[in-house]
Amino acid sequence: MTAELLKIIDRFQGKKIVVWGDFILDEYLYGTTRRISREAPVLVISYEKEEYAPGGAGNSVLNLQALGARPIPVGVVGDDSAGEKIISLFKKKNIPVSFLIRLKKYKTPIKTRILAGEENTRHQQVLRIDREAQVPEAEGLLRRLFNRLERALVNSQALLISDYNYLTVKTRIFTSIVQRCRRQHIPVTLDSRFRLLSFRGVNIATPNEPEVEAALHLEINRNPKLLLQAGKLLLRRLASEAVLITRGSRGMALFEKNKSPFFIPIYGSTDIVDVTGAGDTVISVLTLALASGATFRQAALLANYAGGLVVMKKGTATVSPEELKNAIKA
Repeated sequence: MTAELLKIIDRFQGKKIVVWGDFILDEYLYGTTRRISREAPVLVISYEKEEYAPGGAGNSVLNLQALGARPIPVGVVGDDSAGEKIISLFKKKNIPVSFLIRLKKYKTPIKTRILAGEENTRHQQVLRIDREAQVPEAEGLLRRLFNRLERALVNSQALLISDYNYLTVKTRIFTSIVQRCRRQHIPVTLDSRFRLLSFRGVNIATPNEPEVEAALHLEINRNPKLLLQAGKLLLRRLASEAVLITRGSRGMALFEKNKSPFFIPIYGSTDIVDVTGAGDTVISVLTLALASGATFRQAALLANYAGGLVVMKKGTATVSPEELKNAIKA
């Protein structure tokens, strides 16, 4: 199995992967804790610096590029400074932006994380502020999105859908796009935070346990036996070939049609540094592996290695092919 996984990674290079989803600006504000405020029982943080990164579907784009693929982002950003920042960050990494729509009166979602600590100590996240917006249902916008997706999918090897519930992924055009991908044998993968059951017909979805519980109204945590029931139910409700449920420190569970469940223990340490963006890494590696000819089991194993690596890094991090190979060899 080790040799087969290494060969799949070698085939990552140059794969064209379309990423359709919600593009978010991740903002990080760093500071040093000085004292407790006299005005309220809160920390006073002395500002040090700020950093920005594409978040949401943008993090999947960065993960794919780090693995040697050619990601093509398709979606909507606002005609605002946050939207301009995302486009600028992509351009700096030579990621094409021609399939991104700049939409007036739409505010690009921003997630601001404030990280603080004493001098010479690791900064910890103390607060997150989300500025959210939803993409409108305008007919003209739907036509533009559909047109961009059709053009982006030409000669592509996979479609990755990254849905953060900001409604860039329109259910009204989803079915047509999936049918086109099926006709052309383009695998479609799905990572949806709150609308998991809205996207019937994808090849595989990668929900985490809380997302499964919310979608199916089950409490897997209290009754582990319900995991098997949930996997089978999701396969049926999504009309998918497979479902990969990520379970945090308990690893992953892969369910495939007409096959026994495949349980994968967590890779690496349970002493996790940061889970931010780990789900984006998992679906990116899974999608790229499928585009490179992997089976669902092989793709899930590679995604598990990548997830174990990325949670040991700070912030929305990526994994390189070399890191993935070294983890497998070890």
